[in-house]
Amino acid sequence: MNPFYIILSVAALLLIGGIAIYNGLVSGRALVDEAWSGISVQLKRRFDLIPNLVTTVKGYAKHESETLEKVIQLRNAAVYASPLDVSAQAQASAALSQGLRSVFALAENYPDLKANQNFADLQAAVEKIEDDLQNSRRYYNATVRDYNTKCDSFPSNLVAGLFHFSKKMFFELANPEESQNVKISF
Repeated sequence: MNPFYIILSVAALLLIGGIAIYNGLVSGRALVDEAWSGISVQLKRRFDLIPNLVTTVKGYAKHESETLEKVIQLRNAAVYASPLDVSAQAQASAALSQGLRSVFALAENYPDLKANQNFADLQAAVEKIEDDLQNSRRYYNATVRDYNTKCDSFPSNLVAGLFHFSKKMFFELANPEESQNVKISF
């Protein structure tokens, strides 16, 4: 067999393999971006619902306005956190989740509020959004894991380095205490 054909065959295989690895990295990056978009959609739904929830609760819990104002401040901070900064979004989201738990804890002291259909509907909607958001975060983290594994694994790490594919950050809590239950006392 002619050595030229052997070298040509090896070069063709390397080129085809490199193209396949590159396309896999592009696909992985697109999945991460799509998963981040899913988190953004859920966060937007949550941000849009919070003012309605706070308005409903304010009618019943006038003297608890400090808690409600804090939730609005947390919502605004989360809205204005950079959508490209996963860490900032994670911190703002965790703080807002704790604030929402405080609002629902207020409902325990107001039986009329708990019985109010608007509040019940809003609470159910927020709980559904929180579940959807949790699922979106899991999906995002799974796509980041897969993409980062491609970026770190041989031989795809060579292609990733050559074409400047960088690893993505996981959506995680900055502070482990944020995962604990909120303690509310009146």
